[in-house]
Amino acid sequence: MRIRHWLVAMTLAVAGAVPGKAIAQNATPATDPATTPGSTVSGIDSQQKPPAAVGEEGTKPTRGFVSSLVHNLGDDVKHMPRMNSVYWLAGGGALALAVHQKDTWITEHMVGHDAFFKGGQYLGSTEVLVPAAFATYLIGRHTGSKRVQHLGMDEIEALLLAEGIAQGVKVAVRRERPPQPDGSQLHTFSFPSGHATLTFAAATVLQQHLGYRAGLPTYLVASWVAMSRIHDNRHYASDVVFGAATGVVIGRSVTWHGRNFYASPMLVPGGAGVMMASR
Repeated sequence: MRIRHWLVAMTLAVAGAVPGKAIAQNATPATDPATTPGSTVSGIDSQQKPPAAVGEEGTKPTRGFVSSLVHNLGDDVKHMPRMNSVYWLAGGGALALAVHQKDTWITEHMVGHDAFFKGGQYLGSTEVLVPAAFATYLIGRHTGSKRVQHLGMDEIEALLLAEGIAQGVKVAVRRERPPQPDGSQLHTFSFPSGHATLTFAAATVLQQHLGYRAGLPTYLVASWVAMSRIHDNRHYASDVVFGAATGVVIGRSVTWHGRNFYASPMLVPGGAGVMMASR
C-alpha cells in the first residue's frame, strides 16, 4: 500500500509543476546574441539553440570540465519540470500501479537461471556505464569532434542524475526487495530499479543525439537489462517500469536545448493523422 500511495502522490505533485524560465542577471543588451558569433544567453552558447539533439553540432559552454559539468547539471535540473516530464512520469506511474497488482505473480514466473539474462546486472551498472560515458567524452575531446564530446558530456550528466535520483527515491520509498529463495531479505531498497533508470537514461540520450535508428537497439538493450533485474530476483516489475520512465525523463531533460516536440492525433479528410507541434 505504501508504494501505491507514494506513486499517486508523486504523479499528482509532478502534474502540478509549472515550468519556468531562468533569467540572466548579468545580461547586457548592447549586442544581439542571435547575430553575434559565439555570444551567450544565460550562460548557454547560442549554438545550443537547435530544437533537438539529433544531428546537432553544438557544444556545451566553453569552460573547464568540472565547471561545465556543474553548470550543465544545474540546467538539466531546471529542464525537468516540463509538461513532457509530466506525461512520462504520469504514464510510468500509472503503468507501475497497474503492474504492482501482479508483482508477486510476475516475479514467481520470471525468476530463474536462464543464461539469456546473464550479464544484465553488469551491463546496466554504474561501474560500466559511467566509464563508458567518460570514454566517449574523452574520445571526442581528443579527436576534436565536438559532437562526440557533447554526446559524452550528456551521457555523463544523465547517468549522474539517474544514479542520484534513483537512490534518493529508494531511500524515500524504502520498499524491500523481493525475498530470496531461502527466505532471507536483502538490506537494500527496491523501488525504483537503478539499473533500469540508468540504462533508459543512457538510451534516451543516444536516441536524442543519433535518432531512432540508433535509439531502437539501445532501448532494446535497456529493456533486456530491466528484465534481467526481475529474472535475478532483485526487483519487482513495477520497480523497473517506473525506473524506465524516470530514465526517459532524465535523458530528455539533459538533451533539451531550447524546445521540444509534441504529437497528437487529428482528423483529416478521409482518415486520421498525427499533428506535430514544437515549443
